[in-house]
Formats: sequence, C-alpha cells, structure tokens
Amino acid sequence: MKTGKTRMDEKILVCVYYGPNGERLIRRGCKIADMLDCPLYILTVDPLPVEEFDAEKTDYINRWKQLAKKHNAEEYIIRDNEKKPVYKVIAEVAREKSITQIILGQTAQSRWQEITKGSIINVLLREIPFIDIHIVSEARAIEDQEGFFQKGVRAYLVREDGKYRLSFDYSEDFAYEGIFFKEVGTDFNNGIFRFMNEQGTMQVHVTDDYAQELKNVNITGPGSESEIWNQE
Repeated sequence: MKTGKTRMDEKILVCVYYGPNGERLIRRGCKIADMLDCPLYILTVDPLPVEEFDAEKTDYINRWKQLAKKHNAEEYIIRDNEKKPVYKVIAEVAREKSITQIILGQTAQSRWQEITKGSIINVLLREIPFIDIHIVSEARAIEDQEGFFQKGVRAYLVREDGKYRLSFDYSEDFAYEGIFFKEVGTDFNNGIFRFMNEQGTMQVHVTDDYAQELKNVNITGPGSESEIWNQE
C-alpha cells in the first residue's frame, strides 16, 4: 500500500532569473507544491545590491513577489550583493531550507552566467547529490513573444491633455518612470511601457508616442495570470 506524503516530506525551490520564463517556472513550482501539499521557496541571486537594481529588474522581482504571495509560497528569497558562484548559493539555500526538489529553466546555465565547464545540473548534483532537479523548457510562445519587442530602454510618461506622452528625456513633471519596449519593425514609438505604481507592475500600450489610458495589458501569451485594470 502506498503511503501518502505529508507536508514535511518534500520542499521545493524554484530558481528564477530575469526574463519572461521566470513566471512560468514559478507557476510550475506552485503546481507541483500544490500536488504534493508541500512548502515552496523561490530564489533569485544577483551580484548587485538591491539598491542598485534598475527598473526592469525591480519590475520582475515585484511581479514574482506577487505570484509568491498569491500562491502562498513559504518564502521569496533574494540573495543580492552575492559574490559566490550561483550554484554555490543554490546549494546553500537548499541545505538551509532542507529542499528536496529544485526547479530550473532550460536556459539557466547561460542566464546565470556562472558555469564555464560542464552543466549546472552536474555541478549541483555534486554539491547536493540527494536532491531532485527539474529542468523546465521555455514555451515556444514565450520565445516568440520576446522577438516582438526590442531591448527595453528607460523612459517616462508625461501627462498631456488627458493622455500620457512617451519621453526619453528626464523632466521634473513626469508622471511615471519605467521601461519602454518598442515593437520590432516599426519606425514609430509603438510598444509597451512598463512601470510601477501603488498597485504593482503595470504594462500599458503606447501608440505613436502616446498611452491613451493606463490600462494594464497582458503580453505574455495565453494562460498568463496578469490582471487587467484601469488606473487614473
């Protein structure tokens, strides 16, 4: 007869770095944790101190914190100003929290930029040999979505005649500061402006230099848990 697992039998650690696949990894970890009825931990490692994070990194982290809270994760861990190799930090956290399963993205090795020889899986297995490691491939929809926009640049929204004009020059009267992602293949400033307000991370459409309204939009493809609201 198969014995049912208790909450303390398993503990899951999801390792996320900046990029659209982070949310997918967290959701996968949440599903596994729900099935096993076990604690879930989420980890981000960065060599910079938190106070030096740019707007894009801050946006990602705030979104991940929201997901962690929504799914009742045990803890969201940020190891900032970290000088040790990332695999060492993952192993340390795994030991501290008695982790039994680790979830990584398919491109973790290149994105963490820490392993120069061999695979991160083999290195982690040597460091923590009794932990299961899950590798989650990136969804093709997410890969395609990334190709729709150019690299984000710092920008501002300035309120003008009931609308919001996009500007790349700092001025004291700006309404919001954030990151603008321009659509590929357009000569005009069409794309997505991402910023933070009291509600969390916002993403709004910009068309020909203007955001007509601050309506949060979902650009991560079907199945995203992003909410939609109006802000005035």
